[in-house]
Amino acid sequence: MKRLRHLLSGLAALAIGTGAPAATPARAEGLLDLCDVLGVRDNQLLGYGVVTGLNGTGDDMTAPFAQHSLRALLRRLGVQADARQLRLKNVAAVLVTATLPPFSRSGSRLDVTVSSIGNAKSLRGGVLVQTPLRGADRHTYAVAQGALLVGGFSASGASGSSVLEGTTTTARLPAGALVEREVPSEIAKDGTLTLVLREPGFATAARVVSAVDGALGKGTATAVDGGAVRVKLAGDAARDPVTALARMATVSVEPVAVARVVVNERTGTIVAGGDVRLMPVAIAQGGITISVRETPRVSQPEAFAGGTTQVVPDSEVEPVEQGAGMTFVNGATTLADVAQALSALGVTPRELGSILQALRTAGALRAEVVVQ
Repeated sequence: MKRLRHLLSGLAALAIGTGAPAATPARAEGLLDLCDVLGVRDNQLLGYGVVTGLNGTGDDMTAPFAQHSLRALLRRLGVQADARQLRLKNVAAVLVTATLPPFSRSGSRLDVTVSSIGNAKSLRGGVLVQTPLRGADRHTYAVAQGALLVGGFSASGASGSSVLEGTTTTARLPAGALVEREVPSEIAKDGTLTLVLREPGFATAARVVSAVDGALGKGTATAVDGGAVRVKLAGDAARDPVTALARMATVSVEPVAVARVVVNERTGTIVAGGDVRLMPVAIAQGGITISVRETPRVSQPEAFAGGTTQVVPDSEVEPVEQGAGMTFVNGATTLADVAQALSALGVTPRELGSILQALRTAGALRAEVVVQ
């Protein structure tokens, strides 16, 4: 609870220190920082491979993926190996992932992430054997190979003591994949390109339309809905859409800020946007604590009465209701006022999440509440 009060107090001090007015204007951002061009996108690649050269930290016999893959690899190389003769722990089966950015050409290099799928202890010192990377359409777009870089380390002794720092079963391969197949990207179709808003909103879409019209001419842009803007290119812009996009990249747009409060109950983190508003409201919050006490007692029979001495448990259950009176919270129109009002409640993050949701349901909190 003390940590929560310090957090809310710091949030209030931050808002006061920045001089947050009653209506804080959003900072203008670049047009292409708010929008993506339809047809220009990344593509995820996935492959299955084998890592060799491990110092006894690879998969063992209980995870046969690496053994089967090694036999298949040796067969492709013209070597016949008996499965009963393979007792290698310097090989590990891995999944290889990468992201193919737009406009990548044949011969371009990609960063690769390698992760173990068996029971290998570490990939340190390993080398990834040539691995095809396929897209969702099952076509091969890149091939990865090379020495791995592992950020963590592990060590163990004969007595069972060990130390582990970071993750040793996941590695990186910077620029370790070569693009073999290009993905065509169509920026403009029939002289028209579409801008997709990363944060949909009708007001932001209208501002994007005004900004594009100011850069390329009146009537160039049209809002399809709150999440997309269609731009009609004409003249030189239709013949050279890259130049038109370069001109739009220099345009600034002021996005509409979203009033949102995010509460993370696990870490006790509370983040509130600058447009959060709080109406006057009365709050009553409390709970019931049940205490159960077990006291063993000795049952001793009287003289000449017969029987045996026994220990009899004695249970005592005591419910205690935490009496919390009604608390009146004044309205708050700035982020600093909201933070101070919430800190005055003196509750835990879990309880605060429930209070914020109740305030939102009652219409007293003018913000979206996201509880993580």
